[in-house]
Amino acid sequence: MQSIAHYHQVVTQYFEALALEKQPQNLYDPIQYILSLGGKRIRPVLTLMAAEVFGADCREALPAAVAVEVFHNFSLVHDDIMDDAPLRRGNQTVHEKWDINTAILSGDAMLILAYQYFEQYEPQTFRDLAKLFSKTALEVCEGQQWDVDFETRTDVTEAEYLKMIEYKTAVLVGAAMKMGGIVAQTSEENCSLIYDFGRSLGIAFQLQDDYLDAFGDPETFGKQVGGDIIENKKTFLYLKALELGSADDKEILKEWFEAQPDDPAQKIADIKAVFVASGADAATKKAIEEYTLSAFALLEEMDIAEDKKQMLRAFGENLMKRSV
Repeated sequence: MQSIAHYHQVVTQYFEALALEKQPQNLYDPIQYILSLGGKRIRPVLTLMAAEVFGADCREALPAAVAVEVFHNFSLVHDDIMDDAPLRRGNQTVHEKWDINTAILSGDAMLILAYQYFEQYEPQTFRDLAKLFSKTALEVCEGQQWDVDFETRTDVTEAEYLKMIEYKTAVLVGAAMKMGGIVAQTSEENCSLIYDFGRSLGIAFQLQDDYLDAFGDPETFGKQVGGDIIENKKTFLYLKALELGSADDKEILKEWFEAQPDDPAQKIADIKAVFVASGADAATKKAIEEYTLSAFALLEEMDIAEDKKQMLRAFGENLMKRSV
């Protein structure tokens, strides 16, 4: 097993060397741009790590890892259009730097490029990877639609929200890890367990992302802090504030979530205050911990060496301490 830093370096070096010198330039330049912005690149790192956890050389899993990262960035390009987001990783979003039509088309091309990376594998491995990828890609789209639907609903439940983030975010984390297992040709049981490990960790990751969206440091978070509040998203924080808050807390939420102020700073400040006063912030932190521990429990069932379990556990622990 290599260090996490090693896997990250392998992925980083690949994308630094990537040169999409194709025509038309206005299709490929935005792809090159979004992939060059870096980001955490957690998903491809997990693919490489999972491959070595199950006994393969991590570079055997690099095409699958790259496919996961290209797909993830495709989804971000389209998500940013839907959210009218100005920033991604501290830089202009693709639709802001170019235009909406270019961003849509470049995103579509990224989805197709992602599939092409699987063509580097033998037929059986290709089939297994493509089957998992197709299932996951459709689930991500379903999760995104639920996210959009929730913006205009006033009756979103906690269970519905958790299902939405499972599909929109967590299934891709699980799939990234399972792809490493598929490339390593490990057992079906190990593939299933590493998928569930990644999915639980992915839910914890998204809950952490929701928390950082409200309470993160603008200098390190890379996105607009308070973006979910501005978009009136029914995040876990919001749903917990409705559940735990006082009558006054609920009234503040209701008033602000029906308002579209020209200057959203006061809206963000007031709603964050409700999140703290109601205990929603603490409840969200607790949920993050619970899903992380649930992921760690799955490690005990895997047929791998203890040092490999510890490495996966350390990765999860570090993930939950992030500020970006």
